[in-house]
Formats: sequence, structure tokens, C-alpha cells
Amino acid sequence: MYELIDENADFLVIYKKPNTSFHSDSGEIGLFEYCKQQQGLSELYPVHRLDKVTSGLLLMAKTAEINNQLTAAFRARHIEKYYLALSAKKPTKKQGLIKGDMTTARRGAFKLLATQENPAITQFFSKSVAPGRRLFMIKPHTGKTHQIRVALKSIGAPIMGDVLYADAASNSAIDRTYLHAYSLGFALAEKQYRYTALPREGEYFRDDFFSAAIMEWRDPWLLSWPKVVEK
Repeated sequence: MYELIDENADFLVIYKKPNTSFHSDSGEIGLFEYCKQQQGLSELYPVHRLDKVTSGLLLMAKTAEINNQLTAAFRARHIEKYYLALSAKKPTKKQGLIKGDMTTARRGAFKLLATQENPAITQFFSKSVAPGRRLFMIKPHTGKTHQIRVALKSIGAPIMGDVLYADAASNSAIDRTYLHAYSLGFALAEKQYRYTALPREGEYFRDDFFSAAIMEWRDPWLLSWPKVVEK
């Protein structure tokens, strides 16, 4: 279900494998409880979550006090998150800002609205990596359910392998949903932490095209992200 990336007295960082449920469901133990058992912890708190289909970095707190500090940092948008995604479609714009309210749609999906009352806010860069394949580096400023999946769908570039947001024909023979939580950066007790982990699963996340394309984006916090005015 996971690999341990780092652990100290306050928190642990793990690599979540794709198609792993965070919470226990239908009698099957979920990632959170499994991790708690495997690490031999009496206390563990989920600072944030990832969709079942998403792989990558997850942060969990070991005490209620640390959990309060880290969840407050998430709410205040003081934690940097960067995601990688692949799409088989060309987006309506190559980079920029996707901002709008989200509402429920059919089959458990969501959709983006033009209104801005409590918007999901997502920045991205993208580039072609191979014929019919585009790589996205994504910086979400909010943490709404399915936010990145809905954002890329809204610009005509649903994520490869996403059975909820991409058409069935484009998902034939795709071995996973190509969304990955690549990097986390945050401060705790006046110390800075940053973690990155490349995706380890998926044919198109491991081929030479991806390896070449990701080189200039290995440190996404150094890219020229335009300042976002949220109000």
C-alpha cells in the first residue's frame, strides 16, 4: 500500500501507491489504518488525503498538537504541493490559472462553474512529451475533492486513465490514472521540510519520454509561478 519516505517524532511522510483507498471500506483495511499498524503507532492523524487513484506523497502527524499545526498550515495555504499528470488531449491553454466553484455532477463526479464564491484554484504548466501525450506540472492552491481532475477536464485535457472524467475510448489499455502527488514543502517549529518523489508505477510515467520531459521540472518550486490574487 505504501513506502515510508521519512519519519521523526512529529510526523511521517509516505509514498502512497495508486488504487489504494485511504480509509477502510467494505471490510478492507484502508491505507491510513494499515500504516498506523505497520509503523506500530498508537496515535496517527491524517493531515491531508489523496484520491484512491492518485499516487504520491502523504503527510501524517503523530500527535494531535502537530496535526493541528499542520492542518492549520494547509488551511492557510502555507504548504506547497505540486502534482504531475499526463493527458492524451491538447488543452485549450498551455499554462495558466484554472479558477471556479465546483459542484456535484453525475456518477460521483464534479464539475467546474464560472462562479467565484468559494473557488477551487489551480495553476499549471504543460508541455508535449510525445505524440498524443502531454505532461502537466500542477500547483493547487486549494484542496477540494477531485480538484485537479476537474480542472484538467475543464480545459479539455482529462487525465489519462481517469475513468470518471475521461471518455472510455481514450482509456483503453491505460494501466493507471496518471495523477501523482510529486512534492510537499512546509515549515514546522521554524524548520523547513521539502520532499519529492517521482512516480514509480505506470508505463508512461517510467518511459524515456517522461524521464526527459521531467528534467527541467525536477524542482517545481523554482519555476516562475505567477502570483495568484485569490480575492
